[in-house]
Amino acid sequence: MKILLLALSLTLSAFSFSQTYPSKPVTIIVTYAPGGLGDLLARQLAEQLTTKTKQSFIVENKPGATGALGTRYVTKSKPDGYTLLLGQTGEMVINTIVGKDLGYDPYQDLKPIALIGEVPLTLVAPLNAPYNSLPEFIKLAKQQPNKYTYASSGTATPGHIAAASLAQLAGLEMAHAPYKGAGPAMTDILGAHVDLFFSSTPSIIQFVEGNKVKALAVSSNKRTSVFPQLHTVSEDIGRDFSFTLWGGIFAPSDTPDGIAQTLNTLINQILSDPQFKKQFEKEGINIKPNSREEFAQFHRTELSNYKKTLQPLNLKID
Repeated sequence: MKILLLALSLTLSAFSFSQTYPSKPVTIIVTYAPGGLGDLLARQLAEQLTTKTKQSFIVENKPGATGALGTRYVTKSKPDGYTLLLGQTGEMVINTIVGKDLGYDPYQDLKPIALIGEVPLTLVAPLNAPYNSLPEFIKLAKQQPNKYTYASSGTATPGHIAAASLAQLAGLEMAHAPYKGAGPAMTDILGAHVDLFFSSTPSIIQFVEGNKVKALAVSSNKRTSVFPQLHTVSEDIGRDFSFTLWGGIFAPSDTPDGIAQTLNTLINQILSDPQFKKQFEKEGINIKPNSREEFAQFHRTELSNYKKTLQPLNLKID
């Protein structure tokens, strides 16, 4: 009886706590430097959550170790809903496959809350590059092996994997230049210090439209509405090729289900808002409301898909 009463008391306490959540500022950790998809998703979501709850949702960037630094920080945080993670494909799936001792297991140490958005990658090059399309680049790269360098947001990130897969499928020899986020990588594309970069589409729209970089192709298996004139990589190389980026909210695994569900409900209200949806789609981000269970299943499916993709590449996180 005492055990039953204790369990009931804890359940009611957690329920009561979730009813008043949030009652103080909430921090959303982004594991890369400002300028990438995760930063964009987190800041737009935080703004909406702040308006909806009348409590501050603050975005904090903690780049390092291919997303592992910030992820570890969240897994070791108090599981009370006040420290959240904007988890992305790299640290939430890929690191599990190619990493050594990451200090966390995203499938055990974190609780999926809601998928925020999914986007294709866009392959960009410096404005003064001597090639204007992917086929032109492939021709030049084959003539001059190891001359060209591609940037990424970090080793074994989706952009790195996409470029490594492109090199393998097209028979190219290129050097890899890893950065600590999309912002620094884009800076060196703008400065023509590197030759290619698979960037999240929302992050480079302004640079393409401002005629500051060249867009060569998109990584999805269908053309995107943002750049309808751009070929897919598949079209240009005649091989199956599909990579997307996604970002979602996670909490430490012991976070009470009541708080997790409150967050999921709040986020889905935002994702269902026509104006918010229109703004995201304008930036090339596909969004739709989703349950915690649907997001958890999506997370598991991504692991299976990337295991198949990564097997022939033999990539490792140093």
